[in-house]
Amino acid sequence: MPPDFSPFFQKYEQLLQSVDKIFDAVKEKYPQCVTCQQGCSDCCHAMFDLPLIEALYLNHHFHGVLPKETKNQILTKADQADRASYKLKFQAYKSQRDGVETDVILEDMARKRVRCPLLNSQDRCDLYAFRPITCRLYGIPQEINSKARTCTLTKFEAGVPYPSVHIEKIHQMLAALSMELVASLNTKYSQMADILVPPSMALLTVYDDEYLGLKKSGCGSESCGNGGCASTTGGSCGCNSEKDASGSCGTCPK
Repeated sequence: MPPDFSPFFQKYEQLLQSVDKIFDAVKEKYPQCVTCQQGCSDCCHAMFDLPLIEALYLNHHFHGVLPKETKNQILTKADQADRASYKLKFQAYKSQRDGVETDVILEDMARKRVRCPLLNSQDRCDLYAFRPITCRLYGIPQEINSKARTCTLTKFEAGVPYPSVHIEKIHQMLAALSMELVASLNTKYSQMADILVPPSMALLTVYDDEYLGLKKSGCGSESCGNGGCASTTGGSCGCNSEKDASGSCGTCPK
């Protein structure tokens, strides 16, 4: 039985509600500056990564909402986008290796464009209701590495003070929620919450038991094998099972 992520999705959705309220508040106060509208897809070409909780959430609704034909089309585009993202990230890695300053690399990466596989032929998002936080906040000022940044299509003026979203604090909350999710799993990948993936990879990944590193159901003891228990060096059965009449260890207690 696959893990039930719904309690963590509910917490994530509460964060989404808070983020949407922040965006709406800024848009209401500065309507002449926030230019987000249907048909604008600049944010859909930006490069960014997702923490585990957002990757799982996006993947879950991708498989649960869209028809098969649409999903297949998106997966083809996701494969292309992921290859493009990998090449750009490798270029950034080489620049870092060659001693280029981090700020310069970040500025350069911010100008790169990779079309999101969820952006359809009408320039609309096929999973708009379930879009990540980066997409939701793209059109208002954000503080990143102590610098205010915003979409180049907005009308916010340089040098003018505006309220900015402390995006790093939101990233910390997402990381904490991802770690809480991993801690709830009986997984051999205890550091899985540290993994960040682009939206394209979140769609391509099959988040099954093997990927999640889930241990077999039962006691979790290393002496368990295929639901049964092995004898320990002392002759007793592992995982607290009892020997049967033949002297063999029984089944792991569930």
